[in-house]
Amino acid sequence: MRAAIIMTESNQNTLLSLLATCPKGIEGLLHDELIALGATPGKTTVAGVYFTASQAIAYRVCLWSRLANRVILTLVRESMIDTADQVRDVVARIAWSQHLAPGNTLAVDFHGRSEHIRHTRFGAQTVKDGVVDALQLAGQERPNVDTKTPHLRIYAHLHRMNLTIGLDLSGESLHRRGYRRDVGHAPLKENLAAALLVRAGWPERLKAGEPLIDPLCGAGTLLIEAAMMAADQAPNLNRERFGFHGWAGHDDDIWREQKREAEARASIGRKRCKAQLLGFDQSPAALTAAKANAMRAGIPALITLHGQGLVQLSRPETVTAESGLLITNPPYGERLGELPELVRLYGQLGEKAKALFPGWTLAVFTGNPDLGHRLGMRAHKQYALKNGALDAKLLLMEIGGPGNEFGPADKPQASVDSVAEPAKSDRHEAADDQVASNPQAATKTQENAQMFANRLIKNQKRLKKWLKQSGETSYRVYDADMPEYALAVDRYGDRVHVQEYAAPSSINPSQAQKRLYDALEVMPEALNVDASKIYIKRRERQTGSAQYQKRSASGERFEVQEGAARLWVNLRDYLDTGLFLDHRPVRRMLSEMASGKRFLNLFCYTATATVQAALGGASDSVSVDMSNTYLEWAKDNFALNKLDTRLHRVVRDDCFRWLETANAEFDLIFMDPPTFSNSKKMRDTLDVQRDHPRLVELAMARLAPGGTLVFSNNQRRFKLDPALSEHFAVEDITGRSFDPDFQRRTNLHHVFLLRHKALQ
Repeated sequence: MRAAIIMTESNQNTLLSLLATCPKGIEGLLHDELIALGATPGKTTVAGVYFTASQAIAYRVCLWSRLANRVILTLVRESMIDTADQVRDVVARIAWSQHLAPGNTLAVDFHGRSEHIRHTRFGAQTVKDGVVDALQLAGQERPNVDTKTPHLRIYAHLHRMNLTIGLDLSGESLHRRGYRRDVGHAPLKENLAAALLVRAGWPERLKAGEPLIDPLCGAGTLLIEAAMMAADQAPNLNRERFGFHGWAGHDDDIWREQKREAEARASIGRKRCKAQLLGFDQSPAALTAAKANAMRAGIPALITLHGQGLVQLSRPETVTAESGLLITNPPYGERLGELPELVRLYGQLGEKAKALFPGWTLAVFTGNPDLGHRLGMRAHKQYALKNGALDAKLLLMEIGGPGNEFGPADKPQASVDSVAEPAKSDRHEAADDQVASNPQAATKTQENAQMFANRLIKNQKRLKKWLKQSGETSYRVYDADMPEYALAVDRYGDRVHVQEYAAPSSINPSQAQKRLYDALEVMPEALNVDASKIYIKRRERQTGSAQYQKRSASGERFEVQEGAARLWVNLRDYLDTGLFLDHRPVRRMLSEMASGKRFLNLFCYTATATVQAALGGASDSVSVDMSNTYLEWAKDNFALNKLDTRLHRVVRDDCFRWLETANAEFDLIFMDPPTFSNSKKMRDTLDVQRDHPRLVELAMARLAPGGTLVFSNNQRRFKLDPALSEHFAVEDITGRSFDPDFQRRTNLHHVFLLRHKALQ
């Protein structure tokens, strides 16, 4: 065991054993930074570097490290530790009275686990008990625990039976510089931003007088970190308290000297700084936050902000340098529905970079390397990093002119030491990167995407006459016409709803994703819609009530017109939109048949068929479904069309149960059950192929003489039970139930008319 060391005036130069932690992927950078700060690095571990340093250098690291999360003074490192008793014994042998002053509070941060210690809270309690044992043995009073602002924060790490106990000299994580208040969604941590700047060569570019621009600056983290480097300002200069301030071994004279030196360097550095640092963003709120953050960081005069989005982005006249750094952390679409705008955003970023900054370097930090391909340039270096829990990459590209789609082909590849090699699971991705970087492969990809765009334009033109005659504004434009682009594309006025069919296992998922991005890139121009009004979902086989479950909670809905009906549609929150477009002719037929009839809608969904029947003159109606969500949606559709809810009722029930207990008769019944359901709200599972005979018989029992049951379902291989034709008059009208926008895929649904046979 290594004994604890307490500094005095006589041993200020005694070396301390320390550990600096950091985000995964930047350990090598932290190692080099520690050397520059005067420390002596030792072993590098995952997300950390061990080092030795004097107390003065330890304070300097806390003040000056741009990359570390925490600086830990290691008191003991012990192996073969597994049980709580062993942990407690190790901790109790440390002279805690030399570290924690009487009356001061403590907190324990426990990391790791063992066979006997499986919860960090239990581990922290065990360490605390060991501290209390040592203090009481030394005659010192029992300390209190303060998890938020303790005087002393104890670090404990147990991994593979190796226990490390230390003191957190940093206190709050060093990435929290104090200049950010409202960090927004998924912020880029300050020390990760600094690491990106180092990886992109900003310190060297700064010495060469190159400018730096962030075209999507948001709250300005990259700019502020770059400015503090340019001004020689310690990143934690404005921090009022570090963890070592509550340590009994703290030497305030050493600290004040470090602080004075840093303040002097910052004062001189801000005055001498000549670097050009510019940020652009279209969001006024983001720019306001960036200005406030720069003010709190103490470098507001070093940064120039412009209110421009990528579309309006222009090169300021003051930026005349032939080389510089264009660095940004654009959004990268953690949710599928964000992709349409992002595909276009990355494409615009690449286009603007080549048009405005040829000869510069583009550095893009993204958690979605496939989006990085939309930049249209070859990354000559890639660094694998973590953004919180997300895997991410920093892509470095030399910007060629507009005619050089993929940048110089002879740029040197990064060395093994500087670029993370792909893991075995990333080999497909690495191979795809090579394909995407190949001009011939890229040209082929562009040709295929253009063929897809041409098909959209052709289909839109083919439907033009019918759309003009029918007045329909919601219709299908494309349905997997080209096997490479397995999408269904529907228009709802000026909005587009895209459903991606899940690729079969034989298709490389990465390649399928690239094709999707190709399609999304050309879609806005081909359909003359804004990318922000394209909504995308992945369509897979659904079970139970999955098709009715929320994907989002935006509440974003809008009104569409179908014939005389006004209907609410939501393209974002659910797998389906509230309106099955392929059933449009069936709803039209129900409207024509409904005059004066009593109407029943089973499995009614949002009751769009009921609305059409009511507007067609139905005397009254009942709409049955199990989903509260969709019955509320149905009521909203009724209200939108001013239907009398005393005549048109909705009922929440299992359709089987309702039919078995109902005693009313109806002149017109519409039944469109799901293919399969195992909803907990039902007594049994529903399989439409297996259960449709029973459903039809129950519905026919409620059908008045002379009435009609319209039975529909969307199981592609559905076969009507022949026995039903023996009991009822059956007419298959599937062939007549598709409008021109669905006539290429006439197996999307099956529709039958059933009536009671006339008595002989």
